[in-house]
Amino acid sequence: MKTAKRKRLGKYQFALRKQRKYPIDTRKRASNAKSRSTQQYKAGKLSKSDMEKVHRRANKVLAETK
Repeated sequence: MKTAKRKRLGKYQFALRKQRKYPIDTRKRASNAKSRSTQQYKAGKLSKSDMEKVHRRANKVLAETK
């Protein structure tokens, strides 16, 4: 995603809202956010609670867009 488009997204379109990380504005990005957060958790760069938060919020988007 290009910087300009990312800046236009609202804070509720990110799984980690304060850091504006893991955009979940589309079904594809929500799925990708789950994968990337798991990778970062396994690499020791993301806490378990943040990973679970990303998964919970991404799952909500995925359920809404069926």
